[in-house]
Order: sequence, then C-alpha cells, then structure tokens
Amino acid sequence: MLDFLTPDRMFGKYDDITPGFLAAEGKRAIVADIDNTLAPYEQPDPDERFKKWLTAMQKAGIGVALVSNNEAERVERFNRELRLPAYSKCGKPSPKYILAALSDLGVEPSDAVFLGDQIFTDVAAAKRAGMTALIVPPIKDKKTLFFRFKRLCEKPVIRRYRRLHGDEK
Repeated sequence: MLDFLTPDRMFGKYDDITPGFLAAEGKRAIVADIDNTLAPYEQPDPDERFKKWLTAMQKAGIGVALVSNNEAERVERFNRELRLPAYSKCGKPSPKYILAALSDLGVEPSDAVFLGDQIFTDVAAAKRAGMTALIVPPIKDKKTLFFRFKRLCEKPVIRRYRRLHGDEK
C-alpha cells in the first residue's frame, strides 16, 4: 500500500519542475491540481509567477492540463484566460478526469506527470492512472481538523519517500 501512495518525486514548489526536468524524464505533459499546488485556495486567478511557468512549459512543447476536486466556478475562473484543458469536481483519487485530460493533451499516461500536494488524493490518482506522481508541499494549508489529520497521516509516506531517495530531513 505504501508503494501506491509514495510519490515518485518531491519538489519544494511547482516551479522547481522545469521543462528540462520533464524532457530528461521523457515526459511531454503535466496534469496538475490547482488548490495548494499552483495557487492558494483564496487566490481566484493565476498569478504572474504561474503564467511565466506555464509559458515556459508551453514554449518547450509540454502540454498542461488542470484537474481539481473543487467546484466548477473555481476551476473555470482560474482557467478563464489560460484556456487549458480543465476539469472540476474530479473525485480524485479517481483517475477518470486525469485520463480525460491526457486524452485532451494527446498523450499516454507514461508520457506525462501528475502534480499535486496531497498523498491520498493526488498521488493515489496519479498512480491509478499509471502516471509519474510529483508532489509539492501545500502552499497554504487549511487548518481544519480534517486537513490536520490528513497531513498527519501523510507523514509516514513522506518519511518513506525520503528514506528511499536519501533525503532524510
């Protein structure tokens, strides 16, 4: 079970993932979660930092799509000017909409990565879709009891990743 939940790579922030890294891994697309991965929940629109990162990906021929468990209004607003393949209310860890996004991008799961901030939704969905799972720490985590409990449950998986990758922090 831990294999299924352990991310393939961890990064400090989404823009640490570069077109060069993806090319070296043989990947042609990235499917990403929005909330707490690319932007905090309360940020309705993409900021300039994200737009710069997206432009670099697109210039390098890397396809980008968005998938979120959040409501359509949130996803549509964030994606309004980007015009990326984007899906809301995805029900991750179900891979259904991730696979739809890959189809939109014209790539197979083996040619793409999934980027998120949560082990039990994002990593599990990526693994179920047959994709490489990349994870970043949440930008600004919710402090509800549910989220605090979920983050506590993620700690053994993150420790396992660090042991496997020689990143004992």
